[in-house]
Amino acid sequence: MKLQGWVSFGTLAAGVLSSASLRLVALSSSSSSSQKHVCLFSRSVANNMAEEAKKLAAYAAVDNHVQNNQVVGVGSGSTIVYAVDRLAERVRQEKLNIVCVPTSFQARQLILQHGLALSDLDRHPELDVAIDGADEVDADLTLIKGGGGCLTQEKIVAGCAKHFVVVADYRKDSKALGQQWKKGVPIEVIPMAYVPVSRTIAKRFGGEANLRMAVSKAGPVVTDNSNFILDWKFEDAKNWKEVNTAIKMIPGVVETGLFVGMAERAYFGMEDGSVQVRDPPVN
Repeated sequence: MKLQGWVSFGTLAAGVLSSASLRLVALSSSSSSSQKHVCLFSRSVANNMAEEAKKLAAYAAVDNHVQNNQVVGVGSGSTIVYAVDRLAERVRQEKLNIVCVPTSFQARQLILQHGLALSDLDRHPELDVAIDGADEVDADLTLIKGGGGCLTQEKIVAGCAKHFVVVADYRKDSKALGQQWKKGVPIEVIPMAYVPVSRTIAKRFGGEANLRMAVSKAGPVVTDNSNFILDWKFEDAKNWKEVNTAIKMIPGVVETGLFVGMAERAYFGMEDGSVQVRDPPVN
């Protein structure tokens, strides 16, 4: 009987401990869930803020640089979606005569979806203005572009424009390249050359150049030009003009995502709802 009583007490104690443990687990789970919800909420707020900043920058650029009877180069990426929205809005409201030249398949689809006039560099080899985004912009208005894989056509179109304007949110603003953008400089290469080009870049300039792999397909990312992309993660600041020229001289390199001395103005949408404008430094 005593033994049975001891067993009963032990069972009761185990039950109490089990209940307490369950309550602790529940509290821990509740706390973890709350933290997760706070984290998701914070991320959502940050994303919404960044999207609004993109919109502000894009609208400012279109309003300040696009006029009637112009040929406009349309860049690629998430910020350009807002630029095309504003461009289409102005065309409808102000009855503007605008012709658009795209920098990618994405840009071409945006132009067509908004009912804007589509052209190309065969018919319009000289553009009045090109508006494009950037992955990072430094104090000298040197850019890293190509996160979306469209760097070659973006650079061609920008080079054909009388004025090249950049739009971005506050996260893309840096004093020096590499401070904000950690994925490296995109380099478009002929597929058969990606290994020797990667080795040459690492040997001559340090860091590592890795083949960009696709997310929703097996194998590497393939550009609109049917090429591959290397992402060169450099180790320290460079003379970007010299590095850009040197990399382009490597056999197999099509183009780099370094835009040096090309942008004449950058618009940054800020967290507080303002837009900051940056011009290149006067030497």
